Amino acid sequence: MQYALVAGVRREASVGIGGTCPACGSATVARCGTRKIHHWAHRALKDCDQWWENETDWHRAWKNHYPAECREVVHFAPDGEIHRSDIKTPGGIYIEVQHSHLPEPERLAREAFYGNLIWVLDGRSFRKSFEVCHELPHPRSLLAEDIVWCAAHRRMKGLNSGMFYRLSQNGPATKANFHSVQRFVQINPACEIQAEVQQNYVGHHQFYWTRPHESWLASGSPVYIDFGDEVLLRLQVYDESGLRCVRLVSRTAFLKATLSATRAADVVPD
Repeated sequence: MQYALVAGVRREASVGIGGTCPACGSATVARCGTRKIHHWAHRALKDCDQWWENETDWHRAWKNHYPAECREVVHFAPDGEIHRSDIKTPGGIYIEVQHSHLPEPERLAREAFYGNLIWVLDGRSFRKSFEVCHELPHPRSLLAEDIVWCAAHRRMKGLNSGMFYRLSQNGPATKANFHSVQRFVQINPACEIQAEVQQNYVGHHQFYWTRPHESWLASGSPVYIDFGDEVLLRLQVYDESGLRCVRLVSRTAFLKATLSATRAADVVPD
């Protein structure tokens, strides 16, 4: 833990002081060695929060983007269940910063518990298996309404550079049923409409993820991937065809939006 109560006041760990856990009231001891981040540990328990995990430098750095009062906020559910969120913004958005693998049952449990939740994933371990592909126009633009994109595929340069069908050129169909009702279609390269795409571009791209973490693709809460750059990648479903995409969001814009928004979905509106 980054914070414990010392004489009733939230304090970070420092040498020679003891404290109590804000969630369960148990005694905590300050761990202030040279090999790990300074932190508090329960004196007698492993941790009162079953969702606890070891904190990395990356994890602590994300929490430190926010004011101290937003970090490690204890949430008490009506049924008595207690958890310590990584971040709770002033507008009531919970942000869970996830470094390690998370089993799907626990992901579902956290999403149900917090409700208004955003995930930020440490993507550095799978950066080499994640390819950001061609630009996409805003999914609600007039241009996008007539286009069905071919899905990107590993090491297929043509698809990853962008290939599409036009609904207006290929008979009566909708985005939702296009692939099931069409047999012979005219395929076009994205370079034909590059100027139009850029005019309607707000950050969407196709991507290809080797051995994807399916649980995150199925998440009911917004998921952002941090590869250690200034830009975060939000996982999204692009349109009614079911095409998956990412939307590039600057870290600065994300931090600013989370401090002012009241709904997780409004941080980066679709």
